[in-house]
Amino acid sequence: MSRHGFLDTFAGLPVRQWDEAVPEDPAAVAWWINDGHGERRFTAVFEEMLTNAGPDGPTALIVGNWGNPHLEPFPVDLLTGNADRLGALRALFIGEISSEECEISWIRQGDITPLLETFPLLQHLWVRGSQGLALRPVRHERLHELVLQSGGLPAEVVRAVAACDLPLLEELELWLGVAYYGGVATVADLAPILAGRPTPRLSWLGLRNAEIADQIAVALAAAPVVERLRVLDLSWGTLGDAGAEALLAGQPLTHLEHLVLDHHFMSPQTAQRLVDDLPGVIVHVDDAQNEREWGRYTVVSE
Repeated sequence: MSRHGFLDTFAGLPVRQWDEAVPEDPAAVAWWINDGHGERRFTAVFEEMLTNAGPDGPTALIVGNWGNPHLEPFPVDLLTGNADRLGALRALFIGEISSEECEISWIRQGDITPLLETFPLLQHLWVRGSQGLALRPVRHERLHELVLQSGGLPAEVVRAVAACDLPLLEELELWLGVAYYGGVATVADLAPILAGRPTPRLSWLGLRNAEIADQIAVALAAAPVVERLRVLDLSWGTLGDAGAEALLAGQPLTHLEHLVLDHHFMSPQTAQRLVDDLPGVIVHVDDAQNEREWGRYTVVSE
């Protein structure tokens, strides 16, 4: 990570900003575009990027600030309406916006379903922000990775993800957030995901930044999806001893490569038990928090 927390690489490609020199191979970079802050408006920047990216458009595209993300959702139709010029698109990140520009819970999004319907070859889809975010259940034959970053992911979006048919999805990361910012999804809303029904190839599951981390951990202790995972990520949430003990008492986790629990409210003894009881697993328990000082909180909310 660099550029004030922005990605250096995306979908395995180095990031190139729209106003930097055009690379020798435009398909070998992830193009990053944002509003020109009065110099060039967003649609003009988009057009310049398309010109520089070649006749099939970018392989990977990162959208930063599109002008007024706290007031207007990203114009999805700008992409869907130019689908014939985006034939190479395989990776898309909408909303890589810093907190200085717009807090994550203020970022407005709309219905992202048309992106999945219009780009059947898309393999990676990341979206940041959940104000107004919507998704309808859809089947997508090629999607390998879905990441929804929020300070409060709407329950209806979680249910829609769980109702999608994603036969090739390998990595799913949901930042569930807190109720105050709309993150009211329950374990029941996650049930199809935990059962593994919509994602037969899932090997990486991140249910991050969750106010209900202990409840999720209890459900995961017997969830069928766990046995096929390489990585289980419950970081940035409010996980405490009760959730950790449920994981330890539940189904075996020794097949995991990584168990990621950074930013947690476990006691030092419980955190160490996880490390000791899973010797073949890389257990991440950094950034321990003191509940007595501020109560429990997620890393990302506002």
